[in-house]
This record gives sequence, C-alpha cells and structure tokens, in this order.
Amino acid sequence: MGKFASVADTLAIESEAKWAERDLPDTMYQFLTRVTDKFPSHKAISYQILSGPKDKAETLTWRELHAKTTQAANLFRELGVGETDVVAYLLPNATETVITLLGGSVAGIVNPVNPLLDAEQIGAILRETNAKVLVTLKSFPKTDVAQKAAEAVRLAPNVETVLEVDLVRYLTPPKSWIVPLIRPKNPVSHKAKVLNFNAECAKQPTTFAFPDSEGDRVAAYFHTGGTTGMPKVAQHKYSGMIYNGWLGNELLFTENDNIICPLPLFHVFACHVILMAALASGAHVVFPTPQGYRGEGVFDNFWKLIERWKITFIITVPTAISALMQRPVDADISSVKTAFSGSSPLPVELFHRFEKASGVNIVEGYGLTEATCLVSVNPVDGEKKIGSVGIPLPYTDVKILVHTSDGGVMECPPDDIGEICVANPGVLPGATYTESDKNLHLFHYDEYLRTGDLGRIDEDGYLWITGRAKDLIIRGGHNIDPAEIEEALAGHEAVAMVGAIGQPDAHAGELPAAYVELVGGAKATEDELLEYAKSHIKERAAHPKHIEILPELPKTAVGKVFKPDLRRRSITRIYNAALADAGLKAKVAHVREDKKMGLIAQLERTGDVSDDDVRHILGAFTRPWEWAD
Repeated sequence: MGKFASVADTLAIESEAKWAERDLPDTMYQFLTRVTDKFPSHKAISYQILSGPKDKAETLTWRELHAKTTQAANLFRELGVGETDVVAYLLPNATETVITLLGGSVAGIVNPVNPLLDAEQIGAILRETNAKVLVTLKSFPKTDVAQKAAEAVRLAPNVETVLEVDLVRYLTPPKSWIVPLIRPKNPVSHKAKVLNFNAECAKQPTTFAFPDSEGDRVAAYFHTGGTTGMPKVAQHKYSGMIYNGWLGNELLFTENDNIICPLPLFHVFACHVILMAALASGAHVVFPTPQGYRGEGVFDNFWKLIERWKITFIITVPTAISALMQRPVDADISSVKTAFSGSSPLPVELFHRFEKASGVNIVEGYGLTEATCLVSVNPVDGEKKIGSVGIPLPYTDVKILVHTSDGGVMECPPDDIGEICVANPGVLPGATYTESDKNLHLFHYDEYLRTGDLGRIDEDGYLWITGRAKDLIIRGGHNIDPAEIEEALAGHEAVAMVGAIGQPDAHAGELPAAYVELVGGAKATEDELLEYAKSHIKERAAHPKHIEILPELPKTAVGKVFKPDLRRRSITRIYNAALADAGLKAKVAHVREDKKMGLIAQLERTGDVSDDDVRHILGAFTRPWEWAD
C-alpha cells in the first residue's frame, strides 16, 4: 500500500509510472484469475440472508468464486451472450449477485438494475440496454422482485432468457420447509424462457469454454438515478473498473482485511469501489442480508456482526450512520480501522457523534456513476477536512471550470466556485452514456467530464462540493430529478407553476419538497396536492414530504422559478422547527449565500442558548449555520 496523506503523496504515486505503464490486467477474467492465483484459499466473499451474529452464513474462497464465475460466464455465452450483448440482473444482495456481476462482465456487458424501481422503469432500462438475459429472483415472501421482473420482461421483448435465483437455499429448517409452501404466485405473460440459475450454472465446466476478450472494452452498464422516462445508462470499461479496484488496493486494503458492505450491488459504490478493490487486494467482503442496511435487524445487530467477522473496514453512508447512532455499541469492534462514507454529504455533528461513540475514524469521499466512480477522498493517513470530500485520487485530474462571457471556458483559482470537471481512467470521453445525444456538451477540452456538481478546490488541494448545477435532490444517496415532481404536480388542474427542491433532513440529507403557485381563482389544499403527488409520481422516493402553496413563486427575470429562494424558505422552516422541538431559544433570521460554503443559515438568539446545544441540533444537517450577530 502506498502512503496517501496529501497531494504530494498523490503526485509521488503518479511519478512512479504512467497509468498505462502499470502492470495491471486488461480484462475482468485476468483480474479475477490474478487474485485467485495469489490467494486461492483466502476468503473472498461471505453472505448471510438473516442478520443475526450466529445465523447461517455462506463463504466462498477466491478459488471457489473463480470457479463459479467461470461457470456463469460459460452459461451466459451458451445462451448467446457475446462481448457486446447484455446480461442484466434485478437482484438483492446474494452470492449469486456477485457471481452474475463478474460472470456477466466476462461473457458480455453486465447491467445491474435497482430492484426498488417499478416494473415500467425496469422495462425501460432493459430496452435501452437491449438485454438478452435477465437474472432475477424466484418468487419469495416479503418481496415483489420476481413479480416486477415478470412485468418488466413483458415490456422488454428483447429479453430471451430469465434465470431465477431461489433464496430458499440460504434458509435453515423450519423456514426452508415453510417458504416453498407460502411462496407468492407469479403469473408470467412474457415469452422468454425461464431457467434455474444455479442448476444451469452447475452444468457448466469450471474452466473457460471460450476465448477471453483480447483487451479493454465496455463491460458494464449502470443506470443513473431512477426517474421516469428514458433512463440514462452510463458505460464502464474494464480499465475503469480495474482502476477503482487498484485504488482500493494501493491506498486502503490488503489480503488480511475484512470489509463489511451492506450497500446494494446495483450501485457503483458496492460494485466498483468495494468488490473491485477486493479483486485487486484479496480482501474479504461481507454482505449482510439481501437488503443490506435496509434488512431486518441489520442496525440492531450491526456491531455484533463487526465482531463476528472481525471487520477492519466499514462501508457506509450518512443515513446508515444516523441510524447506527440510535443503537449502543454493544460488541467488541476493536478490529475496525476505518469507516468509509460516500453517496451524500456527511453532517459535521454526525461525524463527531459517530467517532465519539465508536472510536472509529470516518473517511468521506466523492464519486459518480458517470466516472465509473471514485474521484476524491479524505486521506486516511492525513488531514481530514470535515465537510470536504478530500483530495483527488492518483491519476484523477479535477478542474473547477466556468464559462466566460465570450463563450469560452476558464479554470477557477483556489476557493472560487465553478463546475467540478473530472478526467481519470474511469471517464470515457465522448462515450459516457449509451445514447450519443446525451454525450453532447458533457465534456470540456474533450476530456473533462462535467459532473454537474458545483464546488471549489482550496489552497491545500481539497475539494468542496457547494451545490449542484444539475439541481438533483439527493435523498440518502438516491438521485431524484425535481422535474419528475414538477411535471406530476403540474398535471393538477389547479396548479399554475411548481418548484421542487431538496429540503434539509437530519437523516436522509435531503427530502423532496415542492412549492406551488395556483391558477388564478383555483382552489386546492396542500393535503390534496400531497395525495395527488403520491398517485402520480411512480418513484416512491420522489414523493414530496412537504408541499406549500405560495401566493406567487419567486421567479427570475425570464419567468423561471428561482429555486435559491425556495431553498432559503425550506432551510428556515426546517431549522426553526428543529430548534423549537429541542426547546432552544434561537431562530433563523436570514439565509445568506456564501461564495465558498453556499447557503448559510444565520441565527439570532431569542433567549439564553449555548453554542454547543445549537451545534448538537443543527450539526445533524449538511447546510452550515452561524450567528447573525
């Protein structure tokens, strides 16, 4: 592992060799074979369907994972999957999910799909990627994944084969006897053939039955967000996936580490940052329950699971950290070195609360699907600037760029805000998305991906995110397009204009909120509009948690809704409610925009109140505050 404490260390790593000259595999099969040859008998992955610290678990060594991946790849190729064909999967976390991810990228292009989407959205993704094979669940109690898959395949006639994974095999008696008797029915109206995934894989040889790819190529499709309409699908090459894995091995993990990853295997964080890092380093990854952090009992048993598996690295997100802080640390977690947090900004107070309660250091980072993932991270061995997303990783060049008045592009000096633009081995210039039209105007200088995030780089080289040019709402790491909310509410006959934003939330970071201006003379209540939104917005995560009717929405000179004013209103309302609920004598007097920090709530005292008490309450939110006086 190389030292990574400062920008100087990044430059030192880069000076050792150019990226193209490093001794790295060209393909996923070479990548998996290399780690298997090094550590054949080491644990590779472990999975338990139930969350108890003594519940049944399944562990595969690298040799076993290599064999099963080879069988899956052989099966996919037998089913007609070539290097440009797509194997999609709609699965919760399980051993089979890892095998499908790896085997699918070896045989063709693998396409993980979020099982929380509705069938229509899933069908749209399967059509966009032209998936030939879908791996999904066999009907199982307390989940509708199989039913969604059946409907999605009906909407995507390009899917020729459905391979079903039966989770019953993970259960012990009496549950393993009962589930087949109470299994929900799954009427199928599509024409694809349906086969048993494990049974078909078992028929395949454990040696490669076809030639490996000759070099780098597109090997994965990841859809971004979950909004309605045609999804954006990002393309990932072997080189970008291996780059993310190399970073983990170079900077964090060794073959002696045990990583707990309760994040979903349809997201780049789990797939590329963690699983690829395990392939690079030989580390062991534990996946608890099909739903990860959402699984029954995971938070209650979390610290005991750390003790069971002797975890050294915790992979987490702010919403999970918030939930964990509501449980006592009731186990021996002395094996833990670091917790790695991503997906959305981490509130300062939550950062301190977690470190105080657990004694575990949190490292916050930044990445995005369009860049295959990783961009920057607070250095494990160096200064961690709370609120920043750290320093750009080796071989990652980050520029803060703005348009000039003459139509050109200019790089910002330190601490000036502009658009975060990224060039690294995970970025595909000109080919980020499967649809060529969506790649137009996506790059500066033909190589720097425009992330749509606003930010600045300070004089020490640390990256700070200050806002989003894309205007996305990020709810616990889940991207929500405000246009989805606005278009749905605009369909109500009483609504003239809508502005949807993310309002602050101490648990999820942001929650969707909408502000509405009614048609002149029309009548509607906020409760009525909330119900209307629920019935017209398909994505549950996008349902507004607050709707407010205003006499007139704030607008720009050209008549567009001016969202900064709406954000100021929401910050004022949420912060005042939090202060009042805590019985603190303070309120928001004003929300100002700061060049470096974005929107800042300015407070005034209404009585005696201590800074520490206010910090304890408002530190749970990501937006900063200060005293007006």
